[in-house]
Amino acid sequence: MSIANGELDVEPLNYQEITRRLIATLGPTLVATLAGSKDRKALLEWAKFDGSQPNPESLPRLACAYETWRKVAEAEGEQVARLWFIGGNPWLGESTPVTAIREDRLEEVGYAAQALVDDAFSG
Repeated sequence: MSIANGELDVEPLNYQEITRRLIATLGPTLVATLAGSKDRKALLEWAKFDGSQPNPESLPRLACAYETWRKVAEAEGEQVARLWFIGGNPWLGESTPVTAIREDRLEEVGYAAQALVDDAFSG
């Protein structure tokens, strides 16, 4: 999956693997929040091979978060990427990327990540 010009393009990772990777990098609380789940334990079930499936609204949020994580971490490193996800962002009206993803503002998150990456490589 990739976000190019704000458009989501799905890569052949399943939601269990995406969920596992996000939990490993952002932690279960942030991943549950961005996915729109009120139950952290449900999120842990999504990560299991034979666990429950996320609701349909959560799937694009997880995909967006994963691709955005990869993009930002590649450009700035994992510590900066984690901070970027939880910090107010001017490209998102000072909302955090976690909040914007939960609110399904996925295209805006893609543009905000690209703005960070573009600045990282031009400076």
